[in-house]
Amino acid sequence: METSTTASLPTTMGELRSLVTAEGTLDLSLAQVPVPTPAQHEVLVQVQGAPINPSDLGLLLAGADVSQATRADRDDSPVLTAPIAPRVLASLQGRVGQSLPVGNEGCGLVVAAGSSPEAQALVGKMVGLVGGGTYAAYRTVAAAFCIVLPDGTTAHDGASCFVNPLTALGMVETMRLEQHTALVHTAAASNLGQMLVRVCQEDAVPLVNIVRRPEQVDLLRGLGATHVVDSSVESFRADLTAAIADTGATLAFDAVGGGRLGSTILSCMEAAISSSRVGYSRYGSDVHKQLYIYGGLDPSPTELSRNFGMAWGVAGWLLPPFLGRVGLEGMARMRDRVVAGLTTTFASRYAGELSLAEALQPAAVQAYARMATGEKYLIRPDL
Repeated sequence: METSTTASLPTTMGELRSLVTAEGTLDLSLAQVPVPTPAQHEVLVQVQGAPINPSDLGLLLAGADVSQATRADRDDSPVLTAPIAPRVLASLQGRVGQSLPVGNEGCGLVVAAGSSPEAQALVGKMVGLVGGGTYAAYRTVAAAFCIVLPDGTTAHDGASCFVNPLTALGMVETMRLEQHTALVHTAAASNLGQMLVRVCQEDAVPLVNIVRRPEQVDLLRGLGATHVVDSSVESFRADLTAAIADTGATLAFDAVGGGRLGSTILSCMEAAISSSRVGYSRYGSDVHKQLYIYGGLDPSPTELSRNFGMAWGVAGWLLPPFLGRVGLEGMARMRDRVVAGLTTTFASRYAGELSLAEALQPAAVQAYARMATGEKYLIRPDL
């Protein structure tokens, strides 16, 4: 192993850990663990920023009731404890008793590397990284899982260069692979949603944005979005049908998951198609309509009314399987685009920054657990 400086690295570091106990509690702790040593093809990154994405919260909080969270010191380290309902605990038996590192992505400085040329080439570079365990002072990761960031990139700009940007690009790429021509996206005022608006503008892809509040309509209109519909107004179904008819969208990505929103989207797609169809079929149109659920903002069951004909599909969509589908060449092409648009197309905004210890404060946990639009937080292990 070689380092970027002659100074010795510390031997231990702070790392956030999530533990589900058999008694039905969540324990979030700031553990002191050994600083890892990179293997031959790995690098050691001093983490400077790691976002709290919705995809992080399942592992981090385990469905606990954080409104009842309390914080105390245990063995001179902070621990946050919150109860887990029995029905939730029943679904977590596979992780009971395991203290798990958390954080899907982040960015930082490569301070050491294994012996391989590709790892050594990254020493001293600011990189984005993915692979878990980024809520820690240091993280080892395969060199292939790093994105080299431009000189001068800050933690604020580089921390979210994987999950949201590649998801936005992956949605458009999925549209092309499956021969659709336009998209519908829910929770569209989020950081990811704003990125998708900009990507679709650059690629001339028609996009229907579904939001939940009038001010979110104004936000996306300010970004230049053409079709923005508000699910809180009485005319929502008619507005959505008209937007789908105008764009020809037959593919939707739903971050909400539970409830009837996905069913409503499919119904409006069928209504838009039927409005221009000649003749009648009791089986509905033969145009395939696809709904992908990629989030769980609403944890309730997904309800389908089945009033959208017989040509439809509902499935889950996750970024890792999609990246496997496009292969190394596709991933490299998307990574290059992300780096080129890091502070423009793929810029992220944060409501605040938290040190590792601050991330265990009950008020902070309750804030980032809400997953509210405009309230995304950045963990700064270097603070």
